[in-house]
Amino acid sequence: MKSKWTVYAKKADFNEIGRKFDIDPVVARVIRNRDIVGDEEIRRYLYPHVEDTHAPALMKDMDKGCRIMIEKIREGKKIRIVSDYDVDGIMSNYVLYKGLLEAGADVSYEIPDRMKDGYGINKRIIEDAKKDDIDTIITCDNGIAAMEAVTLAKEYGMTVIVTDHHEVPFEFDENGEKKYKLVPADAVIDIKQPGCEYPFKEICGAVVAYKYIRRMYELMGIPWEDEDKYIEMLGLATVCDVMSLTDENRYYVKRALDKIKVTKNVGLKALLGVNGLIGKKLDTFIFGFVLGPCFNATGRLESAKRGLSLLLSEDEEYATKEAEKIKEINSERKNMTEDGTKRAIELVEKDLKNDIILVVYVPDLHESLAGIVAGRIKEKYYKPTLVFTDGESGILKGSGRSIDGYNMFEELTAVKDLFLKVGGHEMAAGFSIAVDKLAELRDKLNKNQKLTEDDLTYKVRIDVAMPFSYISEELVNELDLLEPYGKDNQKALFGQAGLRVVKIKFMGNDNQYGRITLQDKEGFRIEAVDFKINSFIENIKLWFGEQECDKMLKGQPNNVKINVAYHPELNYYNGNTKIQIRPDRYQKAD
Repeated sequence: MKSKWTVYAKKADFNEIGRKFDIDPVVARVIRNRDIVGDEEIRRYLYPHVEDTHAPALMKDMDKGCRIMIEKIREGKKIRIVSDYDVDGIMSNYVLYKGLLEAGADVSYEIPDRMKDGYGINKRIIEDAKKDDIDTIITCDNGIAAMEAVTLAKEYGMTVIVTDHHEVPFEFDENGEKKYKLVPADAVIDIKQPGCEYPFKEICGAVVAYKYIRRMYELMGIPWEDEDKYIEMLGLATVCDVMSLTDENRYYVKRALDKIKVTKNVGLKALLGVNGLIGKKLDTFIFGFVLGPCFNATGRLESAKRGLSLLLSEDEEYATKEAEKIKEINSERKNMTEDGTKRAIELVEKDLKNDIILVVYVPDLHESLAGIVAGRIKEKYYKPTLVFTDGESGILKGSGRSIDGYNMFEELTAVKDLFLKVGGHEMAAGFSIAVDKLAELRDKLNKNQKLTEDDLTYKVRIDVAMPFSYISEELVNELDLLEPYGKDNQKALFGQAGLRVVKIKFMGNDNQYGRITLQDKEGFRIEAVDFKINSFIENIKLWFGEQECDKMLKGQPNNVKINVAYHPELNYYNGNTKIQIRPDRYQKAD
């Protein structure tokens, strides 16, 4: 992957910011790089508080939807929740189910089967609801585009409340203006819909569901005694749905990371336990790459209802057994993903290396893993990637992941006649196609693309060019104030140029990790812990040749000279604290 390194050059009085907020000027510089400007903005960023969140009633149709539900509860009507099958959907469903149940509702829930139903509420779910004499359906994390299903529900005389956070479908009229198509629900609560005055549009489905329950309780006169109620679910959903970690989302995630350590939810506690996380420091990586994938795996390989059932469990023994099973399912998913990614890379290297748009058919890949594999391939080659696998006879199904500068949904829409189904947004898409159309799709996408060399170059943005000698234990601890990290608040990245590799100590059962001793021009040394040491060594061979790489590995004087983009961290071992770095990526020094 080609990369271009630049250092932020945004201006401010970093010493004055540091004095006001008792932080190092380096930390102040990182905050400015995130476009946080002004004392109040900085205060909200460093110390988010519940008072920084926005009132639920600001959402269009919120009060209308709540009053409808209150009436249904009082009348004893049967209510059914329908969610998505991902982490946000599971957490949204949990919040609505617990909130409605505790308010006295006769409520049940449904989650579509990823393989049989596909995304969102559908006709099968409506037909089942009719058989069960359901009076009212409330969606969460889906529904805004379910025109057919909602129309059918209304034809059957059902009341429908949609809560969602996705974009409202639209068409362009004859004047080129967007004409939005709202579903015919009794209330539509979605911050993206026209006329909604809610000020922050980047909340996930679980937060919309949470706002709904809070406002309903307020209108019913039910006290909200625990400010942290559902906070772990909001944090998990926000991180796993890759929402912007700005504005009120910083509060939800920061608070969730703190409260999940002492969670009262039996299922969550069990999942922490089986993953060896009790008593450990938790961050957004744990949310997004350990806990979240466990819930996602249930929806991918079995049923997301299993993940929801774990959250609803109040039996510790049952919860532990379920958590262990869910962890096993996720391990199976990881193994299948690794195998699928390996096969996809082999196919790219064999036939597609010169393509700009990668269209990869991976036989026998589990359909639900196509998106993950597409993401892995996109990251390796930094090219828009579409991964297809086998569907029903003669049909291929798949998912795509894009890069900045390539609007995948628009590009696929331009050749939509080749697809049986296609949907998505700028950075991701899902689709199905007849197998005999795949070659034509690959050809047209590559002919139509207008990506430049700059577009295909990964941008590395370094916050501060900071020598290792400046790093202190106090600075590393202060950098924790910048968490939670994620979308729109990337982890602070530092850089140092012209480094020598003194030696490498291999670690792990298969020597897959390495501890690299680096030395700067002044002779200052620091250790870098690299969990992809083989990739590092391959780069050294490519840049400097086999002979110099061999000298480096033997700890002999060599001509290897590199630049490093890194994160500083503390290593605690045997009661001692040691400063080290975690490399983000390397570059051959000039």
